[in-house]
This record gives sequence, C-alpha cells and structure tokens, in this order.
Amino acid sequence: MFLHRLSRALVKFSKGSITLAAVVTFLIFSALVLPGQSAAVDAYSGSAGSPDLSLLYTPDDLYQMAEQYGFTGRAAYVHSRFSFDLIFPIIYTLFLITAISWILGNITPETSQWRMLNLAPILGMLFDFLENTTASIVISRYPTPSPISMNLAPVFTFLKWVFVGGSFLILFISGLASLFAHKKN
Repeated sequence: MFLHRLSRALVKFSKGSITLAAVVTFLIFSALVLPGQSAAVDAYSGSAGSPDLSLLYTPDDLYQMAEQYGFTGRAAYVHSRFSFDLIFPIIYTLFLITAISWILGNITPETSQWRMLNLAPILGMLFDFLENTTASIVISRYPTPSPISMNLAPVFTFLKWVFVGGSFLILFISGLASLFAHKKN
C-alpha cells in the first residue's frame, strides 16, 4: 500500500543528521522569522484576528476580518499566504515528520503500524495550504462574496489545527515513550 511505503521511506529518510538539521531549521525559523511575521499580522489585522491563528471561526467571521483589514491589510494578508505561509508549513512539516519518524523508527519494530503516525504532519500541511488558498480567495475578492471558499476555509483551518496539534502531541508522546524505553535498557 502506498501509505505504508511512504511511511517506511520517511523513517529511512529521517537519519539523525537530517532530523537534527530539520529541528535546527525549525528552531531558527521560529526564533528569527516568526516574531516578525507575527508583528506584521498584528499590524494589518488589528483586533480583527487572523483565520490562520483561529481554531474556530464562521464564514461570517472571515468576511468580517476581510472588511476590517482594509485594502492594504487584505493585500498584505494574501501576500503573506503566498510567501511566508508557503515556506513555514514545509519547515514545520519536515521537522515533525523527521522527528516523529526518527523516534518511532528507534522504538518500534519495523512492521509496527505505530510508525504510520509519521504521516499526520502531511495532512496538517495539506489542510494549511487549503486554508491559505480558500481564505485568500475570500479576502482578495472582498467585497464580492465567495460562498464556497467562505464555507471551506473554517473547516480547513480546524482540520489543520487537529493534524498539526495532533502531530506535536504524537511527537511529545513518542518522545516520552523513547525516554521510558531507554530507561528500561
């Protein structure tokens, strides 16, 4: 099956040096780029918030955000989704995939179904890209309504957070399992 082969390939790919490079890249990006991006979001969104940082919002909430951003804010939002928000999901996904794969590859047998948890970050990234696309359509077309995108964006945002948050939870739990497995030995 394709997903089993992909999962195994990711475990093989996630050697210590590659995983370490992904962790360092994620940490550097988080420390140096995220604060500036966060400040930019605050500047154009004000008190309106951002769909990307919300867990739950309605289609009407998204439309209100587009209104409150103003012309300049809407342009900044769309630009950010197709620059920063193309790169960051790739970085956090690479970090999560390699870290989860490396840990699970070290503590589970090669035939373990638990290793397939390394695929969860891919779904997070996919839903992140779908969220960015649909929210950008709504915001860039404002004031013209985009009913399909307005209704899909909140669903994609929620699913993004389920899979990204779930991936961090998988990483945390597998890290704890690794510590306990090494203490036993």
